[in-house]
Amino acid sequence: MTVSPMLVRLAAERATGALLRDHGTLYLIDGRVVHAESPAAPGLDVLLTAGGRLPREGWDEAVDRAGARREVGRFLVDSGRLHGGELEICHLGAVFDAAFFALAPGSGPTRFRYGVGHWFGSVRPVSTEAIERESLRRRELLDQVWPYASVDAAPVLPRAAAPGQTVSARQRTLLAAADGRRTPADIARLLGRPAFHTLLDVRRLAAAGLVVTPLDPLPAPTPTLPSWVGEVAADPDIALLRRLRDALEASL
Repeated sequence: MTVSPMLVRLAAERATGALLRDHGTLYLIDGRVVHAESPAAPGLDVLLTAGGRLPREGWDEAVDRAGARREVGRFLVDSGRLHGGELEICHLGAVFDAAFFALAPGSGPTRFRYGVGHWFGSVRPVSTEAIERESLRRRELLDQVWPYASVDAAPVLPRAAAPGQTVSARQRTLLAAADGRRTPADIARLLGRPAFHTLLDVRRLAAAGLVVTPLDPLPAPTPTLPSWVGEVAADPDIALLRRLRDALEASL
């Protein structure tokens, strides 16, 4: 199953530029994904600073001094702000997180701007096959946990745990941030967590009955035929006319 036919084509032609969709952008160099961003997912800056790994001033300095050269990632390592492996792991997580939302079904028209790069620079390019495979795996995982997507964009409202019900430390932190107004995306930014993992936690909480679950819209009812249709079909005169029509058509 292909998530984005255009992404497959761009990989085949080893294109360099930006793949733009309504829910995010993927940046390619020689047909491989080097960066991704989405308004639905916290950026790498939030994951690093809100998570406490990097002071905000350190991030701002890297952008100011290396953004114009598209070498922010390299600056963070060369200046000793982050270890190379640490940056690679965090950046890969941010790329897969943003790509999941950018490639979501119904993400609107797809456009590609050749030659456009991102100021962060390249850390570890990822194949488009890996991006698509991981995006599909994440969709399936969400549906296996709780197959109702209405919780993904709704404000998270906690419910009291049942007597004896276990709530993990990670879940308690999320529930403490849920105030009935913040959506999963808001909570992800607040806690400095990837948006997909926050969605997965919310769906697990929904399956456990620990958050209020909004109702999904009911499917449209199947239209029923009027009662007179059956009567007409059974009318012997109508049946006779149909046989006459078929006989005339056969003789032409």
